[in-house]
Amino acid sequence: MGSATLSQIGLAGLAVMGQNLALNIAEKGFPISVYNRTTSKVDETLDRAHREGQLPLSGHYTPRDFVLSIKKPRSIVILVKAGAPVDQTIAALSAYMEPGDTIIDGGNEWYENTERRMVDASANGLLYLGMGVSGGEDGARNGPSLMPGGSHRAYLNIHNILEKIAAQVDDGPCVTYIGEGGSGNFVKMVHNGIEYGDMQLISEAYDVLKNVGGLSNEELGDIFGEWNRGELESFLIEITSDIFKVADEETGQGYLVDKILDKTGMKGTGKWTVQQAAELSIAAPTIAASLDSRYMSGLKEEREAAAEIFQKEGLKEEINNVASVDKKKLIDDVRQALYASKICSYAQGMNLLRAKSMEKAWGLNFAELARIWKGGCIIRAVFLDRIKQAYQRNPGLANLLVDPEFAREMVQRQAAWRRVVGLAIQKGVSVPGMSASLQYFDTYRRGRLPANLVQAQRDYFGAHTYERIDKPGSYHTEWSKLARKARV
Repeated sequence: MGSATLSQIGLAGLAVMGQNLALNIAEKGFPISVYNRTTSKVDETLDRAHREGQLPLSGHYTPRDFVLSIKKPRSIVILVKAGAPVDQTIAALSAYMEPGDTIIDGGNEWYENTERRMVDASANGLLYLGMGVSGGEDGARNGPSLMPGGSHRAYLNIHNILEKIAAQVDDGPCVTYIGEGGSGNFVKMVHNGIEYGDMQLISEAYDVLKNVGGLSNEELGDIFGEWNRGELESFLIEITSDIFKVADEETGQGYLVDKILDKTGMKGTGKWTVQQAAELSIAAPTIAASLDSRYMSGLKEEREAAAEIFQKEGLKEEINNVASVDKKKLIDDVRQALYASKICSYAQGMNLLRAKSMEKAWGLNFAELARIWKGGCIIRAVFLDRIKQAYQRNPGLANLLVDPEFAREMVQRQAAWRRVVGLAIQKGVSVPGMSASLQYFDTYRRGRLPANLVQAQRDYFGAHTYERIDKPGSYHTEWSKLARKARV
């Protein structure tokens, strides 16, 4: 094979994401080699490349043929299931790779695994990138948001390809060099945590509108469609509007959304986000509430049994009395509550990224992160442009909530937000995400909290000491002695 016919890049792992990303690369004019352990996937990809426009894609059936078909220095993207399959794929391919070649892991990998693999790769003279890819299968095919971290030299080798295949927004392609080490994976993980929060908040808005406001699926579809033309404009609001319009073809009766089992699946990135927040002492209550809600949704049988038990004990459902609700006002209140709650979810994610960036000296650029999330990815939303501007105004912003523009919006929306959470609580409709966001806001904006009492308790039972507000130093008090004296 003469060098003229060598591919510019390789991709191993041809499940849906891999196939779509490979076809995206080929369509942008970069000849690509593909490989998969199961050979039928290679044939399937070749067939699609042919059908989708005679794209410059060549299929290979052994690791050796695959690696040798790529021009040096080689860049190979792997898109296989996180964990052991990644190590196996690296071992199979690196046997034929040479110093200066690059491995790019595009899966949802735990960032420490990426950092371990970087060390191993560099021992063999190989460069390594851990690259978060968001946007699902459609994004992979037509333009995802890409979050590559690791070797800067490796990034420079392929940045021209990444910039062409990424989603394009008004201020450039949705890709940027994230930083050293496993920063690309970490940023993608937090992106997914924010996505958990977003989806939970939208489901709560749906629950309140449906069960407190008595809205039909048609009305819900229209409302989410309308919201998608305003400040809430985003991918998740748009697809939610679509979901309410789909009829159930299976039975020919009603809407599909009403026939779907209320048990949420998950892959683990949301859990990792909450664990990392705890490790770094960062409050992320909205993301944590969305994770808890997924766990509770899994208790379907227990929940059904509980519903019966509480009914027997005389618990009356409040939610059926929708006549007393002013629909128009409720819809507008829920819109404002959803917006304010979402800002809290993004603020928590950004704070987690900042804490990790400081711990690892990654030097993350938050304005740039908000920018590359504006297109291609699942959390893409119009207000990410405003988040970008907030960090451009003040790169050291302590919290998104205190950016003057967002602070003003929180103040304008807080009355509606409290009405929605209050009404839901009164009617017995759980809104853990909206409540967590509101509690976060209410805790963060208070100059003084009741933590003074907790410190007194800790000092009383464990001599943990406390500080005073009027002079420096640590203090310990013999509380029980003084209390006994006071009782006399």
